[in-house]
Amino acid sequence: MRKSLGWLVSLSVLIGTVGSTGVATAADTETDTTAVADSQSTDIKDRILAIPGMSLIEEKPYAGYRYFVLEYVQPIDHHRPWAGTFKQRLSLLHKDTGRPTVFRTSGYGLSTTPSRTEPTRIIDGNQVSMEYRFFTPSRPQPADWSKLDIWQAANDQHRIFAALKKIYPKNWISTGGSKGGMTATYYERFFPRDMDGVVAYVAPNDVVNKEDSAYDRFFENVGTKDCRDRLNDLQREALVRRAPLQKKFQAWAESEGATFNTLGSLDKAYEAVVLDFVWGFWQYYGQDVCDQIPVAATATDDAVYETIDAYSGWSAYSDQGLEYYTPYYYQAATELGSPTIKQPHLDGLSRYGYQPAGSFVPREIPMKFKPQVMRDVDDWVRKNANHMLFVYGENDPWGAEKFRLGKGARDSFVYVAPGANHGANVAGLVDAERENATARILAWAGLSAPAVQAAQPLARFDARLDAPVDEDTTREHGLRP
Repeated sequence: MRKSLGWLVSLSVLIGTVGSTGVATAADTETDTTAVADSQSTDIKDRILAIPGMSLIEEKPYAGYRYFVLEYVQPIDHHRPWAGTFKQRLSLLHKDTGRPTVFRTSGYGLSTTPSRTEPTRIIDGNQVSMEYRFFTPSRPQPADWSKLDIWQAANDQHRIFAALKKIYPKNWISTGGSKGGMTATYYERFFPRDMDGVVAYVAPNDVVNKEDSAYDRFFENVGTKDCRDRLNDLQREALVRRAPLQKKFQAWAESEGATFNTLGSLDKAYEAVVLDFVWGFWQYYGQDVCDQIPVAATATDDAVYETIDAYSGWSAYSDQGLEYYTPYYYQAATELGSPTIKQPHLDGLSRYGYQPAGSFVPREIPMKFKPQVMRDVDDWVRKNANHMLFVYGENDPWGAEKFRLGKGARDSFVYVAPGANHGANVAGLVDAERENATARILAWAGLSAPAVQAAQPLARFDARLDAPVDEDTTREHGLRP
């Protein structure tokens, strides 16, 4: 194991016993130690629930596993752990305490359906999944939004790891896709001694928020010219026909009770959805379905309207569509940054351009952008990455700004899956890279040399368990990683 946990054990004794008051006492510490010691021979559920602050929401059966949906008491502010707590949801796909464990983050909410990430299948291990703070129901009440940042979230993850490491002592690997891959990377930056490896999928790295030319270059070159022109023409047509199509949008909004107070007007929401169209096409689809896009010059109003809906989602920028994603847009407006692209084919038609992330956050929530945060993470990864794997899709716009490795990186890799979109994975890499990535994941998990040399997933594919899971269960597209 590459990372010593000696200092962590002593720290977890102090902070792992925070109760509803947010204060750890000597009696709590004694109870914690005794409970863990006494639980070694009990059922895994009892061992998990012996952790102070851990409670069970439900257990769901799945062949070969035990699956638990749990809540864990967390400090609202890790700088001041005595100043109040909230309950954070997590899930545990338990296989065996003698197997390695994958710690999965989505950066959003939590799906309560049993599933496995690709690394979990590769190492045939346990899996812990964490709901990101401030995504409901894991939101402090009242919500102090200043306590939503990547450092606080990393501390949430660290405390869960510290509590569960006593029960799952083998190697741990963190993983996540998109914002979840970003989350796994930020966790490694702040707690580099916790995990034995990191597998971050399609994780954007917006180092300088105001410099987004990489995205413009991406859209100038992705796919074929014929496909790019077809998409651009239809997007332009949706703005040329703004008046008749907006009547359809208005009728939809009235029928659904959709409102647009956050963004300011139906017109702004209409344009925001249209401007996402090309991005959404490449993020979720690709060249192989380009011929399904109607020809702009001959398309009916209904065809244009329905096509924009299929790839962008008309509900995305309504108040109801935005509500779930407020924590993401807040973070994009304060730390993560968000892309802006030029779209010259829309000159003279676009009234607002790409609107900043703060436009999608209710006005009563204060925001201030901190440009040093992403620069710090990028610098740390370049100089200190160790046992880190970044996987991107060749045709995914979010991969236009990647994490990159510098001279200080050790046993770390950045790979791009050819032809893949935002669903890129290790299985989609070219043969040599796929074999190396699989071997490194097995090695980081502490598995045997023969398994590492074979470089094959240890668990069989399960169509239900290994199906892609969208943690954003209310997603209606929109420009989000």
